[in-house]
Amino acid sequence: MPTESTAGRRRPADLLFDPLLGLFFTRGRVEHIEQLTPRVRRIRVSGPAVRDLDWTPGQHVRVHAKDLGAPVWAGMLRDVLRTYSVWSYDGEGLELCPLDHGDGPGARWARSLRVGDEVSFRGPEGRFVPDRSAAHHLFAGEETASVAFGAMLRALPEDAPVHGVVEVAGPQDRLPLPRSEELQWCFRGNTPAARSASLVAAVRELDLPAEPGIAYLAGEARTCQAVRQHLVGERGWPRRSVLVKPFWTPGRRGMD
Repeated sequence: MPTESTAGRRRPADLLFDPLLGLFFTRGRVEHIEQLTPRVRRIRVSGPAVRDLDWTPGQHVRVHAKDLGAPVWAGMLRDVLRTYSVWSYDGEGLELCPLDHGDGPGARWARSLRVGDEVSFRGPEGRFVPDRSAAHHLFAGEETASVAFGAMLRALPEDAPVHGVVEVAGPQDRLPLPRSEELQWCFRGNTPAARSASLVAAVRELDLPAEPGIAYLAGEARTCQAVRQHLVGERGWPRRSVLVKPFWTPGRRGMD
């Protein structure tokens, strides 16, 4: 990922430095925007500094969601950076799929983007990546998990056994996930994702192999923990076999 050491190998014009955060940011520009669902846009970011990044499917970038030229006070630091999984990366440009889910800093930033706008980010980074050696793979999460799941599913061998549940508000919110025919989709309707019990219930009903595989749980923090408790406490999965990536939870600043 772009760091102080990488800064020497990239052109200064392609990097930005935030003196308050003390961090370098890779700078790209929006090349293309496409509406995938009523609340999700696919945003392609490209540019010289975006080429040849070290990315593993499932990893995320940390986007600077405010103007780097604007003053940012110390108490606002948690409002500056937002985490977005990378939908795809081809060595020339990366694609993000932000979910429009409210009026937080990240949602406002994503809604405001237009082709040609500058995007500054750190990464890719993160350890929420597929284990290709697993006996089978279990995916469980809601809309915010779909982006990471898409990249991870594409990276798995075609013969790797896959199971999973993705919860969305309705059929119109389904992202075009690879191997979606091997996943179950559950619809919560108007129930807020943070108060929905349908994901945990659907995972509990899955007919999984007797041998534990690797589980990838992502999305709302408390729901992820509930699914994890089911797998470990009711199915006897080892804790190390359950990877959890909480993206958001209501009322927690920086995760809204």
